[in-house]
Amino acid sequence: MSARNTTVRTLHDLGLAAWFGGTLMGAVGLNGGTAKASDPAERLKLSSIGWAKWSPVQVGALILHGIGGVGLIVGNRARLAAQPGARTNTAVKLAVTAVAVGATAYAGILGAKIAQHADEGGEGVTEADRTASDALASAQRQQRVVQWVIPALTGVLIILAAQQGEQQRPIAGLLRTLTHR
Repeated sequence: MSARNTTVRTLHDLGLAAWFGGTLMGAVGLNGGTAKASDPAERLKLSSIGWAKWSPVQVGALILHGIGGVGLIVGNRARLAAQPGARTNTAVKLAVTAVAVGATAYAGILGAKIAQHADEGGEGVTEADRTASDALASAQRQQRVVQWVIPALTGVLIILAAQQGEQQRPIAGLLRTLTHR
């Protein structure tokens, strides 16, 4: 593996970009757009179809991000051993990633529940109407929160990745900078 880790960094970053962008667009564009359908049952059906089409891409994005993340850890193991700040960032990033993966999986479970009850319709994709079953209303309430948790968590991952990039400046260059002041 090269010292620059271009391939694994690309996998990491492209996976994270698709994960963040896809969930944000889904919450704003797909759920927001289909909520405007005139037929309440169509709102849930169209959103479910859209999310089902996105799911394979989402899984691919998670896999790319994971492969890239592991590759970066392996490629930077010496730096991680020598830099406590980099180790801390990596540990926090791993924890946030685990929570984001869990939230993504849970959103998929909730989406499947909503799809099973799509014929009941709704005020919106994540807003039950007064005739909704308890199962549908519960899934919609939870999805209303989770749909925003995922882009928030993946946004934090983007910030942590940027911080890691800043931490990766060569130590020799840092030493030159400190000794020439």
